Amino acid sequence: MFIYNPPIDPILDIVHEDDEIIVLNKPSGLLSVPGKHEDHKDCLESRVQDSFAGASTIHRLDMDTSGLLVMARHKEAHRYIGYQFERRLTAKTYIACVLGIVKDDQGTVDLPLICDWPNRPKQKVDHEVGRSAQTHYEVIDRGDNETRVKLTPVTGRSHQLRVHMLALGHPILGDRFYGEGEALARAPRLMLHAKLLTIRHPGTKEMVTFEAPVPF
Repeated sequence: MFIYNPPIDPILDIVHEDDEIIVLNKPSGLLSVPGKHEDHKDCLESRVQDSFAGASTIHRLDMDTSGLLVMARHKEAHRYIGYQFERRLTAKTYIACVLGIVKDDQGTVDLPLICDWPNRPKQKVDHEVGRSAQTHYEVIDRGDNETRVKLTPVTGRSHQLRVHMLALGHPILGDRFYGEGEALARAPRLMLHAKLLTIRHPGTKEMVTFEAPVPF
């Protein structure tokens, strides 16, 4: 049975802060926003708001995913960056370790996704009513029955990278939702990290890229 036990050291890993935005490196195991249950209230959003009143969440990372997340310091910044996410004007790069040896050096997974309601929050591929979803992948390294890949999502569906890698035949290591057997046993956490994030800064109006080192 899953027990929520979010990491507390450090409470916040701030990559960048100014009058407009706060960029954070979220650890695996911490919710981006509060959950429904009382013992799921500790999250990145609440921790940031304890130190930065008025800060708001623009986008999210899965609890098990680590890496970069940007929050707004005020409504105008939230609106400005939120528009970029809606229009796919941002750029995100993830690093993952997957089970097995990925054959092609690069490729694209283009499979529509929908919530698997009987098993929510899991998602599934559905060619009839699923929403369009695309992920580019590129092999970084191949090892002992596992492959390190760079993942670039074109769309931002829930669990997109996890389901697309599973559909490719290479589940992400440590994935408690979609992994089983060796894929689940080979890693103590989900081996998925948001390494790079590029946005147009709401203050300077220039494109800026932030980076968080891969912890695995």
